[in-house]
Amino acid sequence: MQVSVLASGSKGNAVYVEMDGVRLLLDAGISATRIKKGLAAEGIDAASLDGVLITHEHRDHIAGLVTLSKWYELPIFTRRATIEHMSCRSSIPAERFHAIEGTFCIGDLTIDPFNIPHDAADPVGYRITGSSRCTLATDLGFVTTSVQEAIDGADVLVLEANHDPEVLKHGDYPWALKRRILSNRGHLANADAAWALVRMKKRPAHVFLAHLSEKNNTPELAENTVEEILHRQGLDIPICMTAQDRAVHLH
Repeated sequence: MQVSVLASGSKGNAVYVEMDGVRLLLDAGISATRIKKGLAAEGIDAASLDGVLITHEHRDHIAGLVTLSKWYELPIFTRRATIEHMSCRSSIPAERFHAIEGTFCIGDLTIDPFNIPHDAADPVGYRITGSSRCTLATDLGFVTTSVQEAIDGADVLVLEANHDPEVLKHGDYPWALKRRILSNRGHLANADAAWALVRMKKRPAHVFLAHLSEKNNTPELAENTVEEILHRQGLDIPICMTAQDRAVHLH
């Protein structure tokens, strides 16, 4: 299995997963040019993608989708409500969209979308299973019971660690934005990400901490917070920090 987080953060998100001969792009929230170059750096032609999985319609997850769709005839998989709420929907041929509900397959991979609590039309995370399992869970206000169940058993987990609540509370964001981020339909705090890992019955071999806030977090703060909680619980899970401006890889 190959996992490359091409970009992750408030300005744009895209993750590449290759497993059992199937190549998937999870979200397209950065420019199509950057996606193309990021994949090329891994020796991957973007035209060879078997599908694009979209978690939700916010711009930092779909910004490159229109141009990507003009360059390549790629199928796009997401929930019907997400398609309907995409600002760019009219600029993409309707036949490219595949509305999903429950479990579906692409090649030899089984893909399970699961609901996440976020302020979007019908947002999801994805659990991708073949010879290994990769799970993506970002943009969630808190870890629900169903999310906890969905992330369990992942070999590789891409998990949000968006902010430190105290940094956010004392920062310069307007109160309405602070309230949104801290809400049950906002974003996951560092410590909450750590406790989700602690609660897992079968823990991952590798964890990417993702979607870090540029103003309300730092890679060092997120990593230290998560590792401190894990160590207090006697756990040692390899942590990899993602970045907004560069790709981070696992081969």
